[in-house]
Amino acid sequence: MTRLWGVRPRWRTDVLGDFFCPGCGGDRNYRRQHGRRWLRLLGTPVVPLGPVIGSVQCTGCHGRYGVESLEQPTSVRLGAMLRDAQYTIALALLAAGGTAHRAARDAACTAVREAGFEDCGEAQVLAALAALSGLGGELHEAHDLGAPPGRRPGESGGLAVELHAVLEPLTPHLAHHGRERLLLQGAGIALADGRYLPQERDALAAVGQCLDLPKSRVGALLEAATRAPYK
Repeated sequence: MTRLWGVRPRWRTDVLGDFFCPGCGGDRNYRRQHGRRWLRLLGTPVVPLGPVIGSVQCTGCHGRYGVESLEQPTSVRLGAMLRDAQYTIALALLAAGGTAHRAARDAACTAVREAGFEDCGEAQVLAALAALSGLGGELHEAHDLGAPPGRRPGESGGLAVELHAVLEPLTPHLAHHGRERLLLQGAGIALADGRYLPQERDALAAVGQCLDLPKSRVGALLEAATRAPYK
């Protein structure tokens, strides 16, 4: 039965898009809407009242969520961010350790392919590295080991900037174990041709900082990797 009177919002759609729906637990289409409360008589809006807080409505479950739900990346986007992270870490460690050793090149290329870039071979990896040539030595500037005069820590170019740009947006959406696994991927590349070089430790420290891992935990993981190499 229709109620004689009541107060209900009236919604207008501002934006359509895709988001990760908290209710469905997967990627869905959404409507971002704003609205106003109306006094209704027999279901018909007759008197406008105050505005209501904007919200996002899932077109699948029709649940309504706060606009902050749009900050969660979709599953597709999260997968792409993770692939980019693995690719960038592989380049950073190859740059730090140099390309002279076949084992290191193979380990980096394997990490890139396993990330989802199946068609990316050694030639493509080395070409990407050449485009950022001479930047391996700058990676230590990405954490607090110090920086040259006139440059603060973290204000480095090339791969150091790439590490921050790629890893930091991803970090809040990864479980602790997932962040550690990314660090161990880099450790595996560094150890492929022998013990850590100082510049490789610097690169891994930069990765750990971008992934918001405590320094003590980074050190423990790197030491453990020397006894049980990353697979």
